Amino acid sequence: MSKLDELIEKLCPNGVEYKRLEDLLEYEQPSRYIVKSEKYNDIYKTPVLTAGKSFILGYTNEEEEIYEASKDKPVIIFDDFTTGFHWVDFKFKVKSSAMKMLRPKNKDINFRYIYYAMSSIFFIPENHSRHWISVYSQFNVPVPPLEVQNEIVRILDNFTELSAELSAELSAELKVRQRQYEYYRNELLNNEQHEVIALKDIIRKSCSGGTPLKSNNEYYMNGNVPWLRTQDVKFNEIYAVDSFITEKAVEQTSAKWIPENCVIVAISGASAGRCAINKFTTTTNQHCLNMEIDRSKAVYKYVFYCVCSKYDELVAMKQGARGDLNSSKILGLKIPLPPINIQERIVNILDRFDKLCNDISEGLPAEIEARQKQYEYYRDKLLNFKELKQVN
Repeated sequence: MSKLDELIEKLCPNGVEYKRLEDLLEYEQPSRYIVKSEKYNDIYKTPVLTAGKSFILGYTNEEEEIYEASKDKPVIIFDDFTTGFHWVDFKFKVKSSAMKMLRPKNKDINFRYIYYAMSSIFFIPENHSRHWISVYSQFNVPVPPLEVQNEIVRILDNFTELSAELSAELSAELKVRQRQYEYYRNELLNNEQHEVIALKDIIRKSCSGGTPLKSNNEYYMNGNVPWLRTQDVKFNEIYAVDSFITEKAVEQTSAKWIPENCVIVAISGASAGRCAINKFTTTTNQHCLNMEIDRSKAVYKYVFYCVCSKYDELVAMKQGARGDLNSSKILGLKIPLPPINIQERIVNILDRFDKLCNDISEGLPAEIEARQKQYEYYRDKLLNFKELKQVN
C-alpha cells in the first residue's frame, strides 16, 4: 500500500467533501495594464502575461505597479474568456482586463492542489463572455484532508517534472531529426547535375479559386462542395476540410473545381509561401495558387517537396502591406528536374523522413502526446475521490 493509500484509509476512508471553487479561492481583477511589450533583453526583463496558451506575451522595462508573485506567494492567472489558466510564481505585468488573479482563501488548503484539481475540470466555453464568476467558480472539486492534498501535490509535482524532462528530451531529438530531414531534403533536391526548369514548364494548368459572397446564403447553406482555404495549407497532404460551398456557388462565382494531387501554394498574408497537396477534388479560395502537374514530366510529390524547400525564397518575394505573392513569380520558381525514376526515389526517401518527423500518429510527436495523456490520466485518477455523504 502506498503512502497516499495509507493516508486516505486513515483520514478519509468514507470519502471527502466537495466544495465550490468560489469557496476555496478569492480573485483580484487586475487594473494595471500594459499595451506594448518587447522581446527579452538586458532592458526588457519583466514578463507581460496573458492567460492564453502562450501566456508570456513579451517583456517590459516598466518598474511601477508590478504584481509581486513569488515561490512563497504564487497566483493562478485565469482567462475569463477561454478559461485557460497558469501557475505563476514570479513578478509580472498584466496585458489586459481579460484575466483574474486567483489566490487561496484560507490556509486549510494546499493552493497547488487546487491548481491540479482545476486542471482536471473539462469545460469548453460556448460564448465570448466572462466565465469565472458566472460559471467556473461554481465547479465542485474534492477537498481531502490537508495531508492527503500535500501527498498528491508531491506525487504530481514529481510526475510533472519527470514528464517535462522527458518531453524536453524528445523535443530536442525531434528538432535534430527535423534538421537532418531538411539537410537531406536540400541535398537530394539541389543536385547540380540535373536540369533546372521553371515550375510553369511542368504544369498542365494553374489557377486560383474564389470566395463566394458571404451574405448570399445560397452559396453556403447545406453546401456539399469542399472549399479549401489557406489555413488548411501547412506543408501537408490535405485529406479533408471543414468548409463547404454549394454547387450554385461554383456555377456563379470564381470558385472552381481542381483535381486531386495539385500542388497548392498560399499566396496571401501570413500563410503566404506555405504549400500543400489536396488528396481529393475540391475548390479553393482566391488566396491559393493551384498547380496541376504534368505527370509526363514530373512527380507531383517531388514538385511539392521542391516548393517546400523554397519557402524562404518565396517569403522574400512577398509584396505589399499584407505580404502577398505574385502568381507569375511562383510559376517562374526554378527547381531541378531529374528523370522520373530518380524523382520517385527521392520522394520515397523524403516520405520516410517526413513521416518520422511530422506524423502525429507515429514517431516522436506521438510519443510526446502519449506522455501528456499518461500524465492527465494519472492526475485524474489521483483526484477521483468518493464524495462524503452528509448524515442528517
